[in-house]
Amino acid sequence: MTLSAADDPYAPDGPYAWFRLAICIILSTLGGAGMWAVVVVLPAVQTEFGVDRGDASLPYTLTMAGFAFGNYLIGRWVDRFGIVWPVAGSAIALGAGFALAAVSNNLVVFSLAQGFLIGLGTAATFGPLLADLSHWFDRRRGIALASAACGNYLAGVLWPSFIQWSLGFTDWRDTYLMIAVICVVVMLPLTLFLRRVPDFSAASTNSSAARFGALSAGLSPRKLQMLLVVAGLGCCVAMSMPQVHIVAYCVDLGYGVARGADMLALMLGAGVISRLVTGFLADKIGGVRTLLIGSVLQCAALFLYLPFDGLVTLYVVSLIFGLSQGGIVPSYAIIVREYLPAKEAGQRVGLVMMSTIIGMALGGWLSGWIYDLTGSYQAAFLNGIAWNLVNIAVMVFILLNSRNRTAPARA
Repeated sequence: MTLSAADDPYAPDGPYAWFRLAICIILSTLGGAGMWAVVVVLPAVQTEFGVDRGDASLPYTLTMAGFAFGNYLIGRWVDRFGIVWPVAGSAIALGAGFALAAVSNNLVVFSLAQGFLIGLGTAATFGPLLADLSHWFDRRRGIALASAACGNYLAGVLWPSFIQWSLGFTDWRDTYLMIAVICVVVMLPLTLFLRRVPDFSAASTNSSAARFGALSAGLSPRKLQMLLVVAGLGCCVAMSMPQVHIVAYCVDLGYGVARGADMLALMLGAGVISRLVTGFLADKIGGVRTLLIGSVLQCAALFLYLPFDGLVTLYVVSLIFGLSQGGIVPSYAIIVREYLPAKEAGQRVGLVMMSTIIGMALGGWLSGWIYDLTGSYQAAFLNGIAWNLVNIAVMVFILLNSRNRTAPARA
């Protein structure tokens, strides 16, 4: 006897889907160690290897490169083989990467461990994990993906605190070895809960649903994908300006490093709230409208940085910025599922996520370059606003051309 959708615990939005979401949040938080650990130990690594700050920043750059390209490459693997092996490989790669970095005797080995092992290992717990989770939700897909994406921000809150605590009684090498053990011992068993594969049989009864999402923008999948890549670059070049340079900006204004770090933490904490709120919103009005609202609010927050540079007002504006931008990135995964083929979700979500990470890296560099040219961050904020307008334009274009696939096309 076949269970009805209401009685089937493995149906979309069912009990197993929510249990799977909890597992994904834990995996994303653990895997996020790869993004934040190197930032915290950078001063110690620089001192031990006897290099300047530019060379010491290379491991972080390679980590982000591995993280960016890993989202796309591992996403393609997820489409073919499911999520279990990529996540298991992520745990092993993170364990091996942190262990190799811990015993490295020069910056080259440390950097390669960060980029090729830790960066790729972290990637599997972001875009690919979101793409796989999207198959388990229908009516609550927005809040589910937004909640899973919060793991990335939670990692930014929890791991630096753990590392700072560990450095209080040991060195960065032993700390890295502890992280290696935690990733392998905790993540590998959790992958066993992800062995069940999503059921595409329901979609196969409707040819359009089987091939694409419920909505169409009147474009080929390739053209729509490229528009989303451009949008991802635009929003994250803009997003990177405060996130990457807020500490340096506070130092220039005479407020010190600690104040800037507090503002960054405030942004990340507000980003968690933003992701949850926009997840609920996406379930009501769709991914494109949700992303457009977030992008407009982010643009407005960037404008607020121009006239206000007092200490209290910067805290307020940073809070507003965090509440505005947090839900933008997970909205792309929702849009992909609404418009593009479900069975290609891994590579398509991964490609957009890769573009957002590249946007963060590009925006961080552009802001610094503009600052060097002008001696001020005002022009850098204007640059971010310009890129943000590109994102808004793309979302407006997609929204104006959107229609239900089951509805007749407009003349």
